[in-house]
Amino acid sequence: MQRLAVDTDVTVVGGGLAGVAAAVGAARTGARVALINNRPVLGGNSSSEIRVWVCGATAHGAQKYARETGVMGELFRENQYRNPEGNPYLWDQVVLDAVRAEPGISLYLNTDVREVEADGADDHRTVRAVTGWQMGSERIIRFTSPMFIDATGDGLVGAQAGAWYRTGREAAHEFGEEWAPGQADTDMLGSTMFFYTKDTGEPVRFVPPSIAKDIGATSIVRNRPISTKANGCDYWWIEYGGQLDAAADAEAIRDELWAVIYGIWDHIKNSGEYDADTLTLEWVGSVPGKREYRRFVGDHILTQQDIIEQARFPDAVGFGGWSIDLHPPGGMYAEGDGSKHLFSAGLYHIPFRSLYSRNVGNLLLSGRDISASHVAFGSTRVMATCAVTGEAAGVAAGLCVRDGLTPRQLANGHVDLLQQTLLRHDASLLGVEWHDPADLAASAHASASSELRILCVEPRPGERTSRQSLDGHDVGIVLPVEPAIEAVELLLDVSEATSVELELWSTSGGENHIPVEMLDSASAELLPGERRVRAPFSHKAPGGRNVVLLVRRNPSAALVVVDRPGPYGVLGLVSRTPRTPGGRPQSNAWSAEELRRRCPVMVVSGDSEAYAAAQVKGALQRPYDGPRMWSSHSLAEDPEPWVRLDWERPQTIARVDTIFNDDVDLDLINLHHHRTPFPVVPELVRDYRIEALLEASWRTVASVRGNRERRRSHLLDEPVTATALRVVVEATNGSEWATVVALRVYGTELS
Repeated sequence: MQRLAVDTDVTVVGGGLAGVAAAVGAARTGARVALINNRPVLGGNSSSEIRVWVCGATAHGAQKYARETGVMGELFRENQYRNPEGNPYLWDQVVLDAVRAEPGISLYLNTDVREVEADGADDHRTVRAVTGWQMGSERIIRFTSPMFIDATGDGLVGAQAGAWYRTGREAAHEFGEEWAPGQADTDMLGSTMFFYTKDTGEPVRFVPPSIAKDIGATSIVRNRPISTKANGCDYWWIEYGGQLDAAADAEAIRDELWAVIYGIWDHIKNSGEYDADTLTLEWVGSVPGKREYRRFVGDHILTQQDIIEQARFPDAVGFGGWSIDLHPPGGMYAEGDGSKHLFSAGLYHIPFRSLYSRNVGNLLLSGRDISASHVAFGSTRVMATCAVTGEAAGVAAGLCVRDGLTPRQLANGHVDLLQQTLLRHDASLLGVEWHDPADLAASAHASASSELRILCVEPRPGERTSRQSLDGHDVGIVLPVEPAIEAVELLLDVSEATSVELELWSTSGGENHIPVEMLDSASAELLPGERRVRAPFSHKAPGGRNVVLLVRRNPSAALVVVDRPGPYGVLGLVSRTPRTPGGRPQSNAWSAEELRRRCPVMVVSGDSEAYAAAQVKGALQRPYDGPRMWSSHSLAEDPEPWVRLDWERPQTIARVDTIFNDDVDLDLINLHHHRTPFPVVPELVRDYRIEALLEASWRTVASVRGNRERRRSHLLDEPVTATALRVVVEATNGSEWATVVALRVYGTELS
């Protein structure tokens, strides 16, 4: 048996997506990182051992422009390219490769941390070391570092270090949460295991093992959906342990889940109620996917109100968008629904003060164990959001080590440094403005070969159109306004004379892309046939805003639609719920699925700056009160578009960072929930070159072919002194417009 000592800058315990993102985030600040995982594969609940869909702010499409960027965005895009079928084993390798690509990370798989050394008074603790047993190699390894990140999910490290934590459900009166119970209790969300099936093409018998449960004698067959076509996460409701201790009772919880899985399969194969003769089990999980255990106490405890009211925090370091998704403590045996959901009007912010322990001075938190109430945890617990908190915690840890700070000192006196570093890494921040004084682009004048100034979508000669019915559904169109619109003209197909109601709505914030507050209304009398209707709404927003043009339901009319995408940022919405006055706006009441990559025929009056060249040096780098990007004219009109920065005096340029449009409205996923039809996001620029203007002639300083990344950093072979710089787009991955979110230009290399 060997005893080893490992000393690094940051120790991350837990190799789920929260821990992976934390390790990558810390390493990219220049920190030396030890990433410790007690399983043979990374990915936690998303790995091939457990196989949970990676859900996040997109909420399976209920939220708009919500997909994560940063580390989680990189994983989504790489998996889409390498593994569009959602093979869980290939997903393991996508995650592993992301870690292996970072030279600053030392990875310790199969290493179970069992001891934590910490000292200090109860309200001022410090972690000194953690020690783990690495199975197979028979090594005992002691890890030391100035900063530790608990990404264990269950909060093992923090609990052993003496960090304050909560379990169970808080009473409604503690935080004034509408969805909390009247009295505090120990109930939690339960654990889940899954199974996969396959059709062998020939009869297969099933002899149930002794552990199989007779589910016909339970409430499951009465209250839960069982299907021969369901696989994996389709059975999310196989949940147990919410009224037990997720750690102390882990063995009993696993056995009960196994009993029900084999009981369900016995029911499918042998009850005679299903056409399942040729079906067999292909895989059954052995490791329960835990939902909830400890939640640590930070300097801010995120609550239901923070999420639903979309509180804006000065120390925001990430966002979420999954509903508050709570399950009955009885899990699969509960008589009621297996879950209940509460959405806000859009995305919400997560403060850095929820990502470190209140009483352990060098312990940061990422993933399920961040500082949140049980109700708020119902949203933050999903894995893509866990990865967002992980990246923020990792970057913070790296900065703390570099600058000799505690997490609290970083939060109270240097949060701008943290936010700007996260933005430089293209992490998932919403509405936080970029203002790095080292960025030379800020002092430049931006121009382009063309700019999309008029929002106009008309059928092309000979192009077939389709219809979006208004029968039973309101239809909205999200439109960017910068600086103003004067009117909007639509094309309707009318079956009989009718009066059409039109309304203009505000989204009430950059977090939202649904109608929240009505601004104006009008009506139009239309005769049968294809008819143009003018919505006489004007609206001013010099700094940029989104509005929603609403066409109310009408059984006699339909919108004429072209079956191709419109300008990025123009989004069609179809109401999912009956029209009801008042009530809290929820994003899931409006679906964008029906009109994604399709666009109503329309003409917006007013010269728009929403896609101007100046957007590439703007303060925002993802959709927020507008698309926040430059767009060229159609490539048919401008086949090799460029966007350019000019300076009054020559500048020494050593590095150029580009952020391209990867359509954050597109809901990507790791496993089989749905299939996205293209391996690379069409809006991404594929081929491009960067040119510098040197003594009145353009010189290519970087050239890229086959790009499929959102953020690219180009360290020049040698610095150049130039009066102008431009990005020339030679091809996209399918979009008819060239779009660029941001250009960042530096005179020296930055971490």
